Amino acid sequence: MGFFDFLSSAGKKILGTDDDAGAIKEEIESSFKELPVQGLVVEVDGDTVSLGGVATDTATKEKAILIAGNVEGISKVNADQLVTMDQIASENTRDAFNPVFYTIQKGDTLWGIASDFYKDGSKYPLIVEANKEVIKDADLIYPGQAIRIPELVA
Repeated sequence: MGFFDFLSSAGKKILGTDDDAGAIKEEIESSFKELPVQGLVVEVDGDTVSLGGVATDTATKEKAILIAGNVEGISKVNADQLVTMDQIASENTRDAFNPVFYTIQKGDTLWGIASDFYKDGSKYPLIVEANKEVIKDADLIYPGQAIRIPELVA
């Protein structure tokens, strides 16, 4: 499960420079307080971004995928070469990663998304916290933006 689909007509406008891969890499690195992925490698081929490196944890891996995919002009992110420390320690690195992503539709609200996934709209701050690198303001989400839906921890 290495390819993730995104809406190429939505997202941050950072492509079009001489170094699209560098622009996406900078976007990922600058979105975190600490370096999120050791040995981060970013390659851009048309509308596809390939990511490689070792993320500190699964949430960081998911956020890096979302940041790369929420770029206008990108429709696919290949994360086959992006692993976590836990995946390295596990014998089965490919099956350990199964994120839940959601693409925001026209008319969606974070309350409504939380209601759909958690059956409780008041849990929307969990979604905001899990996506603070792509949701800068909880009142400003837009159609086509992809976000991750974190698991509820009992």
